[in-house]
Amino acid sequence: MSTNPVKCEITAAYVQNAVDVILKTLGEPQTAQQKQALKSFRDGDSTLIKRLSIANLQDNYIKCLGYLISAPKLTPQTDTILAESARAAADHVRDLTLTSLSNAILKDAVIISND
Repeated sequence: MSTNPVKCEITAAYVQNAVDVILKTLGEPQTAQQKQALKSFRDGDSTLIKRLSIANLQDNYIKCLGYLISAPKLTPQTDTILAESARAAADHVRDLTLTSLSNAILKDAVIISND
């Protein structure tokens, strides 16, 4: 893994590749809000994605799309936007993995209540 900064030009093609990789990492939406956010992303509706983000602060899938919608604008913040999008996508995958592990571990567990 390289930690050295890479000197490269930020082009539309570079950003589109990054967006594609991040979307692939996110995978398919799991909730109605995530489906709505992905549709809004594909439609270019940044206002709705940002509203969904504020209403679903714990949802890293929507958070990722909230950042990612701004990436194609090629501003001086594009690197930061892509980095935050990638981190949110990784957090989403982590959340899914932890939920899956919990479910698998507890699948045959007997929960005893002290009531």
